Amino acid sequence: MKSKLFHTDEYLAIQTRVRDLINGNPDFLSQNTARSPRAAGDAIEDIVGRSFDQLLGPVCSEYSSDFARRAMADVAFKDVDGLYYIVDVKTHREDTKFNMPNLTSVERLSRFYEDDSNFFTILMIGYSVAGNTAKVSEVKFAPIEFLGWDCLTIGALGWGQIQIANSNFITVRPGYSRKQWMLEFCDVMLEFYPKEIAKIGDRVSRFEQVREFWRSKEES
Repeated sequence: MKSKLFHTDEYLAIQTRVRDLINGNPDFLSQNTARSPRAAGDAIEDIVGRSFDQLLGPVCSEYSSDFARRAMADVAFKDVDGLYYIVDVKTHREDTKFNMPNLTSVERLSRFYEDDSNFFTILMIGYSVAGNTAKVSEVKFAPIEFLGWDCLTIGALGWGQIQIANSNFITVRPGYSRKQWMLEFCDVMLEFYPKEIAKIGDRVSRFEQVREFWRSKEES
């Protein structure tokens, strides 16, 4: 079943509500918080998490923040059709030159998407700070399959982590096929793993050399 949330203009309305919510609360940053991108981002995420069910409006039938946190997402909800969404809230301070956030484990996403009723979504909030006031300029709310592989990369942690390559440049392709995206995902991973194997081979060779060096070394 296609998501009515993302195959209508409803997600665009939610983007606007998120922007208006934060811009309508201009005094939530302290002087110390405003200086730290991490602290400011956490404050924005907290505001969104406490109000997101209201921002969703009538599309939301069930809402959870506690379960979602255990599931390594910020919030989770079901829509009126019973489709289940976990939402990873990300913030990007626009005066930072480079930001490469993790999204999710490749293994976790592959298992989560075995069920067509599950959606892993990203809520990316771009903001600037003037004094102690944050101003949101752009909000992107989309399932991961709407993100182009030109703006994603894989980090070498565990099975691999899907990352946004640079938060300054995010490609969103509304309505993109999940099947096509997952096939592209598999191609990316089948190219990624052999490169990791080659790196491991180089590291094994390096420590074989280190071992031989120490074997031949006299006790001091």
